[in-house]
Amino acid sequence: MARPGFVLEVDDRTPPLLVHNGEGFLLERFPLGTRVVYPPEALPPVRDVEEAIQNALLHPIESEPLPELLRPGMRLTIAFDDISLPLPPMKKPDIRQRVIEAVLTMAADAGVDDVELISANALHRRLTPNELREIVGERVFRSFFPDGKLYNFDAEDTENLTHLGQTEHGEDVEISRRAAESDLLVYVNVNLVAMDGGHKSTSIGLASYKSLKHHHNSHTMIHSRSFMDHKASKMHHSAWRMGAVLTEHVKVFQIETTLNNDIFGGPLEFLQKREWEWSIKDQASMLATKRGLDLAPAKLRHKIFTDVRSNYGLTGIHAGKIEPVHEKTIDNVHRQHLVEVQGQSDVAIMGVPFVGPYNVNSVMNPILAACMGLGYYFNSYRGNPVVRKDGAVILYHPVDYEFSQLHHPSYVDFFEEVLSESTDPATIEAKFEKQYAEDPWYIHLYRTSYAYHGVHPFYMWYWISHALDHCGDIVWVGANRKTVERMGFRSASTLQDALEMVSHSVGRSPSITYLHNPPHLLADVR
Repeated sequence: MARPGFVLEVDDRTPPLLVHNGEGFLLERFPLGTRVVYPPEALPPVRDVEEAIQNALLHPIESEPLPELLRPGMRLTIAFDDISLPLPPMKKPDIRQRVIEAVLTMAADAGVDDVELISANALHRRLTPNELREIVGERVFRSFFPDGKLYNFDAEDTENLTHLGQTEHGEDVEISRRAAESDLLVYVNVNLVAMDGGHKSTSIGLASYKSLKHHHNSHTMIHSRSFMDHKASKMHHSAWRMGAVLTEHVKVFQIETTLNNDIFGGPLEFLQKREWEWSIKDQASMLATKRGLDLAPAKLRHKIFTDVRSNYGLTGIHAGKIEPVHEKTIDNVHRQHLVEVQGQSDVAIMGVPFVGPYNVNSVMNPILAACMGLGYYFNSYRGNPVVRKDGAVILYHPVDYEFSQLHHPSYVDFFEEVLSESTDPATIEAKFEKQYAEDPWYIHLYRTSYAYHGVHPFYMWYWISHALDHCGDIVWVGANRKTVERMGFRSASTLQDALEMVSHSVGRSPSITYLHNPPHLLADVR
């Protein structure tokens, strides 16, 4: 159920509200009557994590206990979510490490010695050895990485892909050969938001471009009404159909974990609280942090936020058959994130923070900023979007012209070449996607360096297609004018200017909703 009590209406007593703004934040006064939707407070974590893990593995849902699935001579593969979540990364030990160690202990007790671990990164960039170590822990890393038994999935390694068949819709299911030929595939998931997990883990995380193009396309994305509801998302419908084919051929033991909203601690703890709850210490910390960030060189600001590690608490772990496990998982996610919101607004306002799924240990380029705001945050709803059809979205982020040549080389060319010709997702897909997807240089960088696949910026652009179709106006506050114009948007100096710019479509006294996240929230719009 959605949790009441986290919605505020701005009046003349409301203090300035904090707005995330890339690698920094602002204090903004919103118009009277603005509805502010806050994320729920962090749920209490489970008391004994190791006990919870053991209980999940020994008492799974609609499956034999894990030890009964393990035997000498079998081929066991453990796949796990990559660094695209949780956001920000979690403090050590990572929950994936703790689950993987428990699985490996049971495998050793059963005499299983053919074990490989795969980062399910699909067309995301390869993880560095240190990033792999952060997830799986030192002991697992030392035991498996030197022998090549811990590695990144390579979606372009055609000799190590297996085509399992097609769905009734003609969708190809092509995944890691090692996973496909295993006697048991154990998947270790971190379900940070409602979009994660389920069949998406295996049929997307371990899939090739041949499979991914069936749902990561402009048509599917524009008709996915909230990616955060797998029962309403056409992308998830496709993944679930693929999962049905996959599980006909592969025995999968799904392990899904859920985390609470305990994201910001230490000197950033004030980001975890509502403004009127700030203590004198919180206010002093906020002012000192803001002053320091405003004066700090860009590299130092970047390091401060890149180094953020969150003290998430485990709220649940379930294992066994994919579908019933995921239903339990979604219940936990909804308990943490759902907030009941009555009705839509003319204007939705969102601050885009410093981190998203695809700029961990990197920079948030303009396309990723657009995807975070208009893809992830816009779609953080159940039922209906927070903003009405043809309403306006106002976002905060500097949207600097900044790209990582190491991680996002194809993004630079996409921004300069593709967006200069068209910003329409369907046009972009038809004219440019194949060229970028098959480009040998991009493929080389994806396979041998730490670059996202050449087609990845297209997926990020498709991700915002629902917002582009739904909204009448999109304006960025304080953004680089040239970069947002290249993407087909407008820039305003202040919130007041932005509201003036959209007044032709929403009027001069529009209803406004400000989504005050992160921490994460999911608006249950009635």
